[in-house]
Amino acid sequence: MKFSVVIPLYNKAPYVTKAIQSVLSQSFADYELIVVDDGSSDASAVTASKAIEGHLNCRLVQQENAGVSMARNNGVAASRGEYLCFLDADDWWDPHFLEEMSKLIKEFPEAGIYGTGYTIVNEAKQKTRVAPVGVEAGFEKGYINYCQVYARTMAMPLTSISVAIPRLVFDEIKGFNTQLKMAEDFDLWIRIVIKHKVAFLNQPLAFYNQDVDARRRAIGSLPEPQSQFAFCAGYLEDDMKKDDGLREIVERVQIVCLKSYYLSKKYHKQAIEVLDRIDIKPHLDKSYASYLRHPYWVTVLGDRLSRFIERLRYGR
Repeated sequence: MKFSVVIPLYNKAPYVTKAIQSVLSQSFADYELIVVDDGSSDASAVTASKAIEGHLNCRLVQQENAGVSMARNNGVAASRGEYLCFLDADDWWDPHFLEEMSKLIKEFPEAGIYGTGYTIVNEAKQKTRVAPVGVEAGFEKGYINYCQVYARTMAMPLTSISVAIPRLVFDEIKGFNTQLKMAEDFDLWIRIVIKHKVAFLNQPLAFYNQDVDARRRAIGSLPEPQSQFAFCAGYLEDDMKKDDGLREIVERVQIVCLKSYYLSKKYHKQAIEVLDRIDIKPHLDKSYASYLRHPYWVTVLGDRLSRFIERLRYGR
C-alpha cells in the first residue's frame, strides 16, 4: 500500500465528515485511512464511524485523551502504508492531493519529506488566500532549502495537512514528540530536514480551515513551557552553530511562539530567559516592517532597553 492517511480527532464532530470525504474522494486509490479519536467528549467518534462506514480501507482507532502527537503516532502504528500523510479533522484536501504526491515522490525519490502548497480558508473575514510560501517566483516543483524558504515569508512550506513522509524516515526520526503540544509538527520537520532533502510541489492542494469555532481549536490557554517547542529547542544548538539558516528559522519560530508567554505574568521570566539567548536585531533587519509594526516588538525592545539602562546605572 502506498499511502497511510492519519486523521487525529478531538471534539471536531461538525467538521470531521468533510475531512474524511475529502480523503474518500481522492483520484488516487492506493491508500488506507486511519481516524484516531483522542478521547473526544462530543459526537466525534460516532460521526467519524458513520462517515467511513462501508469503506474497507478505513478504520477508527480510539484512545484516551493524550494529545495530537500521540494520536498521530498511534495512527501510524496502526497503519501499513509506505508513505504517511496527516490531515487534521477540520481541514480537507483537493481530490488530486494523493495523486500529485505520488508523482512528486516518483520524480524526487531522494527526499525525506514531501510537501505541497495550501490554501488558508477564512471566509468569515473574507481573507481566504493561497499561503505565500517563500519559494522563488516561477518555482513549480523540486528540492528546496526548507529553512531559507520558510524564513523568506514566514509562511510554513510544510504543514501537518500537506506533507507525505516515507515510513522509514518517520521511524528513523521516532515520530512526533509526544511531550509537545505546540509546534510539535515544526519540531518533526526540523528533525527530518537536518538529515534529509525536502521536495515541494507549488500547488495549493490542501485547505487549512481558520473558520473553526475557537472553542474547538488548540488556541487560547498556554501549555506548560515543557510542552512548547520554543522552550525545548536546546537539542538543536549544535546543528544551529553549523547552519545559519537553521538558526534563523528556529529563532524566528521561538520568537513567534514566545509572544504570548512573554506577555503573560505566569511565564514572563521563563520567556525572557529564552529571548535573552537570541540576537533579535538580525530578525528585525530581515523583515523590518512586519516586525516593528507589531506592538509585541515595541514591548520586547522597550523592556530590553530598560533592563540595559538599569544594568548600566546600577552596575549589574
